[in-house]
Amino acid sequence: MALRPQDILMGLAVPLIWGLGVVFAKAAIGHFPPVLLMALRFTLTALMLVWFVKPPVRLMGQLFVIALISAAVQYSLTFNGLRGVDASTAVLVLQLEVPFLILLGAVLLKEKPGWRRWLGIAITFIGVAFIAGEPRLGGSWDSLALLFGGAFTWALGQIMVRRLGEVGGLTTIAWVAVFAAPQLFVFSLVLEDDHLAYLSAAGWVVWGTVLYMGIVMTALGYGMWYSLVGRFPLSRVGPFLLLMPVFSVLGGVTLLGESLTLRVAIGGAIVIAGVAVILVRRASAAELGPAPEAGARRFDAER
Repeated sequence: MALRPQDILMGLAVPLIWGLGVVFAKAAIGHFPPVLLMALRFTLTALMLVWFVKPPVRLMGQLFVIALISAAVQYSLTFNGLRGVDASTAVLVLQLEVPFLILLGAVLLKEKPGWRRWLGIAITFIGVAFIAGEPRLGGSWDSLALLFGGAFTWALGQIMVRRLGEVGGLTTIAWVAVFAAPQLFVFSLVLEDDHLAYLSAAGWVVWGTVLYMGIVMTALGYGMWYSLVGRFPLSRVGPFLLLMPVFSVLGGVTLLGESLTLRVAIGGAIVIAGVAVILVRRASAAELGPAPEAGARRFDAER
């Protein structure tokens, strides 16, 4: 089935929504604790979605661990790392999620990536190394290390999601959010201070970011994404996600006044090229058949 104009618009809207989410989060965490921000975001997501899905009782233990790894730990690492670098740089580094997912799939699931994906992994790491060599990032190695850790734990969480079986994307998101919200509040209590003061002083940027990430980024963004992966092979709609770092870079430059150096731009182009080599491939016979649940599970972790 060919992509209709409305499908193309949805494919373009998803990376735009997700990419701008990083930019808005960067603006908010400049004056608000990042882990507390994520706790509020997942609280809103849970309250929105949990009423519409059945609880997978036999999988609650696994979902608790998935939430801990792919949400509580991952977002604590990623958004603390975001505090020390530009949003445009951070989202390019976070493209390591894709090669990490392929590598963990090869090690833990015994998948065989093939020479094309190995090449894409190598290109992606070369691009990130090129970005890391940017002189102005010389004092930001701790932030880069947190972003690397966030990308790795995201990929690990996806491996765990794949092992759940036939659950459904929205069910997974809803119950991960239910477990992640209190986990993130605990992490925030341990890692951050002055919660009441920050909450009482929070302005429209903070609350607007919570609403955007909880409603637009998760409910709307994933609703459109699951509509696409339910009707088209991933090889056809997956490349739309390559636009996410492009939109984040443009948003960081135009909305946050970030500067994009030539080195970061070249490194970002190399990273996107590497991810493209991994994602863009000819559809197999298996992919051409309907597999909405399998497709949804591959992209279950919220960004």
